[in-house]
Amino acid sequence: MTAMWQGCLADTDYFELRSGSGHDYGVWVTTPPGYDPATTPAPAVYVMDGNWAVGMTAPLIVTQLDPMRQIQPYVQVSVGYAGEEAQHWARLRNRDLVPPGEPVAQELVEAVEKGFQAGAMTREAADAYLAELRDTHADAFLGFLTTELHPRIERDYGTAATGHGLFGYSYGGLFSLYTWLSGCTLFESVGAGSPGVAGADSQVFAQLDEMGESERAARLHVTFNARELLGDLAVYQSITKNTATLLHRLTARGGAVTSAILDETHVTGLQASFLSYLRTCRAERLHQCGQGAVPPSTPRVMPVT
Repeated sequence: MTAMWQGCLADTDYFELRSGSGHDYGVWVTTPPGYDPATTPAPAVYVMDGNWAVGMTAPLIVTQLDPMRQIQPYVQVSVGYAGEEAQHWARLRNRDLVPPGEPVAQELVEAVEKGFQAGAMTREAADAYLAELRDTHADAFLGFLTTELHPRIERDYGTAATGHGLFGYSYGGLFSLYTWLSGCTLFESVGAGSPGVAGADSQVFAQLDEMGESERAARLHVTFNARELLGDLAVYQSITKNTATLLHRLTARGGAVTSAILDETHVTGLQASFLSYLRTCRAERLHQCGQGAVPPSTPRVMPVT
């Protein structure tokens, strides 16, 4: 990285990787303070939507030095888009983060149309956004993460053999749920922030039905935002209600599933959700997700000066 970017995102490397399916991804790798893989290898935490999320999540690597609530060491791997595709990350994420066959909820279509009417996007951009939702490949993207990207991270950064995590927000949160429900064994903890479960007919409910009585070994932490439920945007109300329904069904089964309600909007909730995941599933002295965790509240970020 340039000196300017190194000053903003300390201990962060950047590289680009073309997947076997021909898509170009940008990858930011942030290592713990004083990281020495030869003596103390750390697990990786994969964060979705790197083009948007890296600036708000990577600086939280300093939580590993917080004397009051220390987080277990981890190497953050933020995954986004590279080259010409970087400017289109907001729609390309639909292709990669949404489960195959996911219905396009009417509330979402109406929200996109409102965005166009308000001048927030052009008609071309609105149409392209919805087009990506009609041909979605979260399965292929999960394969890229586990079989193409992770081996490189292991090789280049000497990560630990176990303890890896996954965090996603919005459609990234939907991807986290999809990954957890699919039984992927790479990740031992999964954070799903305000997952984009826009319809009651989402594929994640079909996945849950397919689970039957089986259990998932990975820990799952889900957050959503009070302002989503109490606001007047139907799509945010829907994702909150549908996520709550999924949570009720999951917790009724038992297992390592925790949740928190944050006093944020959908736009402002990303960093708070990531911090909630770290505190709940990756805190020192916690042997089980949620054990000894603080009751749900609005997380406060430690100021960095």
